Amino acid sequence: MRSKDTMLALLAGAGLMFHPAHAAPATVSDTLEQRLKACTACHAPKDRHDAFFPRIAGKPAGYLYHQLLNFRDGRRQYPLMTYMVEHLPDAYLHEIAVYFSEQHPAPPPAQASTAGAAVLARGRQLVYTGDAAKKIPACVSCHGERLGGVAPAIPGLLGLPRDYINAQFGAWKNGVRRAHAPDCMAQIAQQLSDADVSAVSGWLSTQATEADARPAGSIALPLPLQCGSVSSPAVAP
Repeated sequence: MRSKDTMLALLAGAGLMFHPAHAAPATVSDTLEQRLKACTACHAPKDRHDAFFPRIAGKPAGYLYHQLLNFRDGRRQYPLMTYMVEHLPDAYLHEIAVYFSEQHPAPPPAQASTAGAAVLARGRQLVYTGDAAKKIPACVSCHGERLGGVAPAIPGLLGLPRDYINAQFGAWKNGVRRAHAPDCMAQIAQQLSDADVSAVSGWLSTQATEADARPAGSIALPLPLQCGSVSSPAVAP
């Protein structure tokens, strides 16, 4: 076989033959799922379970929408997220939020903890009863008795990694993460000591999420604090 024929045979066998110039280009379906591959590259159904890429599937649509607005408008600081959404209109951000709110993959497993019993007990206390002396409301008073959030705008707290919870409290304390005024979580973060933050994150991360967990449809009123990003009937006047 001539050398030219040999080279062509080798290329064909390796799948490296060039396609003709007139070959039709590959087509990609124009669906929202396809367009959001840029999101699921980090916020994948199978959670990374770290401080940078939290679970967003199943969160209330109103909450997700407000977070996208916060990234776009500079109230939250994360360059990659800002780059992704800075030119997107409100309607499209809302469409994205609704899409992810309707996704319900299997929940991640609870994390093991090396914290002592006293630390975990303090975390449970803050979650369920708060600390009146420090003007810290219970987490369940806003995030629901099952801690799964409240539609349309209050997020669930279970299924989040300990490092992520710690990082977000730090961001609120330092003013890196903000929300529409009045910024209730920033107020609460200022009341929490570092030890309290560690206790809350430690206890929450050890709690398993039920497979059928969904945001609650309503919550007892009035809420302990007014929150600017919660503009629904679930908020006290």
